[in-house]
Amino acid sequence: MNRRPTFLAAIALTAAAALSLSACGSDDSPKDKKNDKIAGADRGSETSTSPSPSASAAAGRPKIEMPSDLSYTFDWPKSDDEDKDAVLGDSEQSIKAVDLAIVKQNALDKAYLNYYEGEGAAGTQKFIQNYVDHKAAVTGAYRFYDPEVAVNKGGTASLSYCEDQGKAYVKDLKTGKVKKTEVNADSYVLYHTSLRKSDGGVWVIREIISEIGSAKCRP
Repeated sequence: MNRRPTFLAAIALTAAAALSLSACGSDDSPKDKKNDKIAGADRGSETSTSPSPSASAAAGRPKIEMPSDLSYTFDWPKSDDEDKDAVLGDSEQSIKAVDLAIVKQNALDKAYLNYYEGEGAAGTQKFIQNYVDHKAAVTGAYRFYDPEVAVNKGGTASLSYCEDQGKAYVKDLKTGKVKKTEVNADSYVLYHTSLRKSDGGVWVIREIISEIGSAKCRP
């Protein structure tokens, strides 16, 4: 369900080489995009505390400040629809908030909990915990493009978009080394998200599904 599983595959390889004496198991989140490549990742990595659905949504949008080794390109053109633009804006922040939690090594970081609830929050917690367990973070450049937004009556919405992971990598926090992987079909991922507008006016992600190697997203 969550982003950048290729990185977790790299984590598993790095951990096997560098942490073989610790018997560290490979991790995988059940809804992770590249679940075939991350054998068993989020099993056993759940924390005992589940994130409260949309816990801080009513408090407003948190300030997201990313480290200098992470960059993002959102090729998401503005529309003439205020609600659609709000969905895109909050989704952009939700993506960064997850990466910030990984950088901070905190699977219950309040910033991302502002943008996820229910199944979306639980799966995201597991995804972040995988990085924490492997003492790994993300680095590099990410590009998001081809968004398709639909806003429904009753304060719900759907968003589909593509991600190019070709210049994004995993970083071993113990050694500082960056594990670079070659670009292939699986570097391009299509996402489908369902959202609702919280009482605080934030578009919160309830569910996210991905298609690895989607032909729609490949150049």
